[in-house]
Amino acid sequence: MKFLVLYVSRTGKTRKMAEWIAEGLRFAGHEAEAMPLPKFKDIEALAGYDGVLLGSPTYHKDMLPVFKSWLFKAARVGLEGKFGGAFGSHTHSGEAPTVLHETMEHVFKMNMLDLGPFKMEERVVDTDEGMRACQQFGRSFGERAGG
Repeated sequence: MKFLVLYVSRTGKTRKMAEWIAEGLRFAGHEAEAMPLPKFKDIEALAGYDGVLLGSPTYHKDMLPVFKSWLFKAARVGLEGKFGGAFGSHTHSGEAPTVLHETMEHVFKMNMLDLGPFKMEERVVDTDEGMRACQQFGRSFGERAGG
């Protein structure tokens, strides 16, 4: 299966999470590409993926504004039934992954695999524990998606 791990990052922490999550998906035997949202130009290309994982850090108790406006465009692509996951880094509150997860589940009608949103404090991201947790999230996601 083919997965896109699409993210925005302010400090580089959510980028690292995305790269390690993609690595975990590959550990589970899938194709996975981590890409920053600004480089993803063709929204129709989402149709070519079996699943999409979206990541944003929490900023002022929300996802970054660029992601919020992108979601309105993505709603027109037809992601219903595709596998979906949400993740993000935070310093204190961590709401962005939950908002992304709920949007993907309830608005886009994606298959969220009962994993819930994956949140990580920024201070943990650069540790071995953070890397392993991200890889495990990706691997678990890939294993639940099957193949």
